[in-house]
Amino acid sequence: MFFDTHTHLDQTEFDDIRAKVVERAAVAGVTQLIAVGCTADDSRKCVQLASDFEGIHAAVGIQPNYISEAKPGDWAVLEQLAKEPGVVAIGETGLDRHWDYTPFDQQLDYFDRHMRLAEQLGLPFIVHMRDCDDDIMQALRAARERGILKGVMHSFTGDAPMAAECVEMGMHISFAGMLTFKKSTALRECAATIPEGRLLIETDCPYLPPEPVRSKRPCEPAFVRHTAECLAKVRGVTLEEIAALTTDNARAFFGLRAK
Repeated sequence: MFFDTHTHLDQTEFDDIRAKVVERAAVAGVTQLIAVGCTADDSRKCVQLASDFEGIHAAVGIQPNYISEAKPGDWAVLEQLAKEPGVVAIGETGLDRHWDYTPFDQQLDYFDRHMRLAEQLGLPFIVHMRDCDDDIMQALRAARERGILKGVMHSFTGDAPMAAECVEMGMHISFAGMLTFKKSTALRECAATIPEGRLLIETDCPYLPPEPVRSKRPCEPAFVRHTAECLAKVRGVTLEEIAALTTDNARAFFGLRAK
C-alpha cells in the first residue's frame, strides 16, 4: 500500500475524472492521500474532498505564489478551515523566488503565520521551496528556536547537507517524480541518505509525472508507485519495504490510524 502525501486533486484538471482517478489510485494500492490547498477557496475544496472520499485527507494553506491574490478575510477563513474534520496539516506554505507573483516580505510573513498556526493546532506543516534554499533554511532556523519542527519539505530538490539539517530540526523529506528524472543523479544520492523514519513520497499531481509516465497529463496519485520504485532502487531495498516504510511514516506524521 502507498500513501501519496501531496496532491492537488481539487484542481480543475480533475473535475471530470476525479472519481476515476481516485479509483485508479486504489487499484494501484494508493489507499490514502493528502489533498493540499493553495488558496482559501482551494483549501475549502480539499476539506470537501476529505468528506466525500474515504482515504482522502486535507491540508489547508495559501501557497506563496497565491498570497498576493488573497482576499481580505482569507486568512481568517483558513484559520477556521484548519479546525474542520479531515484536516491533518497546514499548507502548502513556504517561499518561492522562481516566480515574481508575491513580494518576498509578504511571503515570509505568511510562511511564519502558517508555521505558528500549525504549532498552535498541533498539526504538521507542508513546505514549498523553489530557488530559495538559503531563505527557507533561515526561516526554519528561526522557527526552530521555538521548538522542534513538525513539517515536511515537499517535493524536495535540495542537497544532502540541506536535508540533513532539516532532519536535525525535526523535518521530514518527501520526494516526488523529479527523483526519477535522468538528470536527478544528485537528488537520488540525497534520497539514499535520509533516515528511514523521515522519508515520504508524493506525486504533487497534476504536476511532475515520474518516469516512465512523464508524458502523461495530468499526473495522478496512482503514479506514486513509480517514484517508490525508484526510491527502493536507490536505497537498495524492495518496493514492498519502501511502500510499508513510507506509508507508516505518513500515518504517524499526519496522526492517522492504519486503514
